[in-house]
Amino acid sequence: MRKRVGIVIFKDIEVLDFCGPFEVFSATRIDEAKRREEPSPFEVFLVAETLSNVTTTGGMKVIPHFSFENCPKLDILVVPGGWGTRKELKNPLMLEWLRSKAAEVETMTSVCTGAMLLGHAGLIDGLHATTHWKSLDWMRDSFPAVTVEYEQHVVEDGRVFTSAGISAGIDMALKVVARYLGEDIAKATAMHMEYPFPVSNERRVKANRK
Repeated sequence: MRKRVGIVIFKDIEVLDFCGPFEVFSATRIDEAKRREEPSPFEVFLVAETLSNVTTTGGMKVIPHFSFENCPKLDILVVPGGWGTRKELKNPLMLEWLRSKAAEVETMTSVCTGAMLLGHAGLIDGLHATTHWKSLDWMRDSFPAVTVEYEQHVVEDGRVFTSAGISAGIDMALKVVARYLGEDIAKATAMHMEYPFPVSNERRVKANRK
């Protein structure tokens, strides 16, 4: 059975934050030789508060597949970031939906400042996590119960994956593919995308820690 991946989107989301993981999961194949004949083992959806178009930071208009109200049961949740997270941190509907989905999914992930949404929803207390390099201190100051990782590109803590900023969502999604299907399939997916499979987990852009 295909695993259902839900990627939540919202106004002023960063495009690559959600498009990167979407591409990884939708491009994955069990058998590369049958790429055109067989679907991905992941079924990927975009989910928003309503079914209205969502405008990204760069002005792209995106149509969600589902709303919070009619979203099906998910196996994997992806929470991207972007400037719009600042508003969503104060959106009780968003935070409650994240809590409800966190209770049902096998794997919960974030890209960039999507981790701040997880933090405000109380979903990463007691865990190790990371975010965009510009927001690491913000995360540290906001969530004393979270161990903020300044040096890691992607942080895995049990069923929770958090990643550094924007493009790091691709690496995070590849690690999730490896968790579910093995490293060989994750590497084949990266090769299909002409993306270098992450060998090191060292953060690529370093912040000056205060």
